[in-house]
Amino acid sequence: MSRRALLLGLAGAGLFVAALDAYVVVTLLPAMVGDVGLTIERFEQATPIVTGFLAGYVVAMPLLGAYSDARGRIPVYGACMAAFALGSVITATAGLWGFAGLPWLVGGRFIQGLGGGGLVPLSLALAADLYRDRSRTLALGSVAGLQEAGSVLGPLYGATAAAAAASAGGWRFVFWLNIPLAALCAAALFAAGRREIPRPRGNSAVDWLSAVLLGGGLGALVFALYPDDPEHRALNDLFLPAGLLAMLLLGGYGWRQVRQLEPLIPRELLRSRAFAGSMAANVLIGAALIVTLVDVPILGRLVFNLEALDSGLLLTQFLIGVPVGAVAGGFLAGRVGNRITAALGMLVSAAAFLQMSTWSSNELGIHIGTIRQADIGLAICGLGFGLVIAPSRPASSPSRAARATAWRRAWS
Repeated sequence: MSRRALLLGLAGAGLFVAALDAYVVVTLLPAMVGDVGLTIERFEQATPIVTGFLAGYVVAMPLLGAYSDARGRIPVYGACMAAFALGSVITATAGLWGFAGLPWLVGGRFIQGLGGGGLVPLSLALAADLYRDRSRTLALGSVAGLQEAGSVLGPLYGATAAAAAASAGGWRFVFWLNIPLAALCAAALFAAGRREIPRPRGNSAVDWLSAVLLGGGLGALVFALYPDDPEHRALNDLFLPAGLLAMLLLGGYGWRQVRQLEPLIPRELLRSRAFAGSMAANVLIGAALIVTLVDVPILGRLVFNLEALDSGLLLTQFLIGVPVGAVAGGFLAGRVGNRITAALGMLVSAAAFLQMSTWSSNELGIHIGTIRQADIGLAICGLGFGLVIAPSRPASSPSRAARATAWRRAWS
């Protein structure tokens, strides 16, 4: 294995560990809320445990991606892994003392999200630092595939690890395990990458005010939109104040974006139809992915009458298809172009969704040979999602000017 491949694998491993935690609480949440004093009647109050991580995630991405351009990838990567480990400690100790209740748990998840969110642009930027031309697209697809694999495997990982370590803390063991994993990834990348990864040149400045405004605005928007009592209302009590705060912060960021000589997001990107189209596609693809991850297990429980674990395992073929498609998409995009590869992936997933819309209550009894037809549909759907990942993320270049150039070239 070459040194570049080793570094890329280490960066991707850290991102994979953090991505697992994005959805690990899906299967751990009932046990977690019970240990911080919430009952099933107040289960909706546990929603901030999920949104806290998401808020930290979206706050960190614009802050730390730009900061690593100026200060170097490895130091910022180490800081992100340290924050992720610290948040894991806080989360794992929730409920052990009187003061460590729900706010303590949400705070731990928020700090975890800060560390995990920063790893996303860092890992993609490391891939762009290490590879060029067609190899870069394949590297981006590989890293993005690891991220997506971590996200979709999170619920199964959480349930399996907690069950296997029932005598060692149950759900807490999942978060304690993050500490050695984070330390190992950070130490290995530091030891292997000191000479290979280029250091920042010149006196690059970070527009911290713009980054804080953008990150804070996105975080406030997350808290404004989360449903705290979905059974009785669509919006929460924080909708108006958090929504107004989000509008003010994002409006302030827009004002800075227009006035700054070197804005946080290069103006060339905002004027690019390719960039706007790619961002719109990412939003729609992300929404479709979440719908799949949520609705398929529900379908298994309510329509196919499966047990909880079996309904989660119904997603297995889909989960396998996503990372396989991500690697294949990176390879294919380097040969036929990003547009063709992305369009192909969307068509493949759309065809799979169309077939899945015809499923009936006896779908799991229909086989093609020895394989269930439903498993084939889910695998094809996941493969299509994976094909889109690398072509939709070609902008991870070492500098802001390079990122703008990458978008123009990648979609031309």
